[in-house]
Amino acid sequence: QVQLVESGGGLVQAGGSLRLSCAASGNIFRINAMGWYRQAPGKQREWVARITSDGTTNYADSVKGRFTISRDPAKNTMYLQMNSLKSEDTAVYYCNADLVLGVYWGQGTQVNVSS
Repeated sequence: QVQLVESGGGLVQAGGSLRLSCAASGNIFRINAMGWYRQAPGKQREWVARITSDGTTNYADSVKGRFTISRDPAKNTMYLQMNSLKSEDTAVYYCNADLVLGVYWGQGTQVNVSS
């Protein structure tokens, strides 16, 4: 059993910052990659950022230069530092982990950006 628990969401004004965390626990064995997705009301879930086991990062064009993904392998925790937030960043943010045992999702954390 693998669990992913996100935290750090909340309400912030446009231009502000938030830091999301995703803690993985259980029978992890090896993490191939982890990532963040988000889903805004009435829209499909979209990919935001990804970090591989060797530290390679990739970002969606909409967040490039504003968001930073990172990992602490010792804690099996992933982070998403979100700066210069915009109202269009409002969404439920989901943690995703690509493990040897399969792909897992967290329950999501709400981010609301007020304009």
